[in-house]
Amino acid sequence: MVTVTAVLKTVSLLVAEFISNITDWFQTKPAWANLEVLEATELKTTGGVHERHKAKTLWEKTGAVIMVEAAELSSLQSQLQDLEVPLFAVVKENLGKELDCFKKYFSGKVYVDHKRNFYGPRERWMFLSMVLRIGVWRNLWRAYRKNFRGNFRGEGFVLGGVFVIGPGDQGILLEHREKEFGDKVNMLALLRTARKMHEDKAR
Repeated sequence: MVTVTAVLKTVSLLVAEFISNITDWFQTKPAWANLEVLEATELKTTGGVHERHKAKTLWEKTGAVIMVEAAELSSLQSQLQDLEVPLFAVVKENLGKELDCFKKYFSGKVYVDHKRNFYGPRERWMFLSMVLRIGVWRNLWRAYRKNFRGNFRGEGFVLGGVFVIGPGDQGILLEHREKEFGDKVNMLALLRTARKMHEDKAR
C-alpha cells in the first residue's frame, strides 16, 4: 500500500524537477568551442615555477583529456594513463588554498587560463538559480561524501566542462559543458573516445 510519505516524496521530487526546468529558461546556453582559439590559448603552470605554454602543446602529439573545473574526473586518471592519454586540469585563477585542495584529488598538471578561453566562447555562471535546482543539491551531496570540496567565490560560480582533443588534426573528439554544478561527463563515452584515440595512434 502506498503511504502518504511516499506520495509526498514523489510530489516533492516532481515539483523540484519542474522548478529546475524553469531555471533552464534563464540560463545561458553553451556554445561549442573553437579549436583554433583553444590551440592559441596561453596557459600558465601552477606550483613553484610559472611557465607559459601554448595549449596546443598539451595534445598535439598524444592527444589529451582536459578537465575544466571537473575535479571528480581525476578518478579516471589511472585508466587514461593505461591508454597513454594524459589528463590535464585547467582553472581560471590561482586561489592558493583552494588550488592546494584541488591538487589533493589530482596529481597531474594544473594550468591557469587567465583569458578563460576554455570556459567560452560564452562563459556561463550559476548564481541564485543553483538553490532552485535539485540536481545541484544532489551533486553537492555526492561531492561532499567523496570529500570533493570546491569554493563559491571567484571561479566557484563558473560552469566548466571536459574536452577530449586528439593529436595532429583530429580536433575536438568530445566536448561536455556543465549544465549545473557537478554535471558530470558520461564517463563511459569519455573512455570509449580515449580508447579509440589510443587505437588510432597505434596503427
